Amino acid sequence: MMWGRSFRIAALALLLAACSTPRVPFTAEEQASARVVGIPDARFWADDGPEAVRARAQKVASSEALRTSRSFDVLALSGGASGGAFGAGLLVGWSDTGTRPEFTVVSGVSVGALIAPFAFLGPDYDPVLRAVFAEGAAEALIQLDALRGLFGSGLFRPEPLRNLIARFVDDRVLASVAAEHARGRRLVVLTTNLDAQRAVIWNMGAIASSGHPRALELFRSILVASASVPGVLPPVLVDVEAFGRQFAEMHVDGGVTANVLVVPESFLLSQRRLFPSSFPGRMFIVMNNAIEPDFEMVENRTLPVIVRSYSTTIKANTAKVLKAAEAFARRHRFDFKLAYIPADYPAPAAMQFDTEYMKRLFDYAYRSQTKGAGWKRRLPFRDAPPDGPRPPAYSLVNDAGPRRFSMNLP
Repeated sequence: MMWGRSFRIAALALLLAACSTPRVPFTAEEQASARVVGIPDARFWADDGPEAVRARAQKVASSEALRTSRSFDVLALSGGASGGAFGAGLLVGWSDTGTRPEFTVVSGVSVGALIAPFAFLGPDYDPVLRAVFAEGAAEALIQLDALRGLFGSGLFRPEPLRNLIARFVDDRVLASVAAEHARGRRLVVLTTNLDAQRAVIWNMGAIASSGHPRALELFRSILVASASVPGVLPPVLVDVEAFGRQFAEMHVDGGVTANVLVVPESFLLSQRRLFPSSFPGRMFIVMNNAIEPDFEMVENRTLPVIVRSYSTTIKANTAKVLKAAEAFARRHRFDFKLAYIPADYPAPAAMQFDTEYMKRLFDYAYRSQTKGAGWKRRLPFRDAPPDGPRPPAYSLVNDAGPRRFSMNLP
């Protein structure tokens, strides 16, 4: 099973003795008011109240992007380590069918965060997805560092991930994201703030368009943080400010709090409407892993029990999010579509980005999408509700140790 094997080494890391790196202390009140210096709208809490969420959504709903497309299209990309090859292959296959829309909102978590900028920018960046997930660019991501595991905060070196992101996320990508943000489209990435034990949604377009001299560095750092599995890769420290004091927040893999980000939870779980029922929209969710329960006889030993329990928790929480997302889509008469790796698809070795495995998975997803079999309209769980009424038809017009990061203004 992909989740269990992927986190086996992370569970082992919890059993190792480690020395902590000193940090500037701060209070809960300071954390609640903290802002990234120079980019005050860089992020918001995933559990923000409904009125704040509604205000952000209505701003997008009245944007140039929606006036052009006439549809609110959401693409949510989950975590899944090397399973990211599934989402990458699906997107490239979708492009080749000529039916891939221009998404209004793209969200990414963990490996989904690495895919998200290129999914957001469209088919012109499909060669990047192919290079990373089918041509070997990601194979060297996992490099063991025994000393770091014993005396730091992660078993593996963070440099390969940082270098991979720096290779493909450059000034051109930043400028392109900023231009789309100005049109009203949104690119968001989820991280987990360990200090606050809360999920954080990063407004990547706001960062890209901020004009801050270190915007590109922050943009890259958030991608690193979202994909930094605790215990496997060290967390990312992001410098913030509150009440005139500066301190560093600790951010790790967004999958710790949610394996996929569809809608902020205040509306995902609420019965209230975020949009009028007549507002046309589509919700595409790509799960870069298997989501159905699978049988595996567990060895009666400590580590297998821990790993299986952890993976079971993730699957159960993900199922709840997907059920809530489907209910949200029904309330708003959004077209709900889900893609995921079948339960019987072979799982990779633990925490490895093997090129041959990823190429096969990439090709599998590509073929499924080009054959029209990539999307499901129903959840695969036994207690999923039956198909409801389809949304109304509408027209669609397409447009062609922890790392410290400082955002102090000079």
